[in-house]
Amino acid sequence: PQDLQNAPALARLAPTEASAFLAYDHAVKRTDGAIPPKTREWIALAVALTTQCGYCLDVHTRAAKRLGTTRQELAEIALIAGAVRAGATVGHGLLALRLFDEAPPQTIGR
Repeated sequence: PQDLQNAPALARLAPTEASAFLAYDHAVKRTDGAIPPKTREWIALAVALTTQCGYCLDVHTRAAKRLGTTRQELAEIALIAGAVRAGATVGHGLLALRLFDEAPPQTIGR
């Protein structure tokens, strides 16, 4: 959490990129979209769980709780995210298998 105190310094060092990031971040947090705020937080929380971003996890867990998320809902979100991540591993395994099959045979001595 102390690292977040460095956010203003980071933004000053790259103001164009920081402004663009913050504008995008604020746009996706809007409350007038087709997806309600609680659902947006659930999506953000699931992504934070799969990307394993501690900062995002802190921010989105707290926001989800403020929006009425229960411990049971949090547990289900975590397990859904885990299953999707596991599924992605299998999907990448399929890709690796195809790439293996497409690779030229190993040659000894080269």
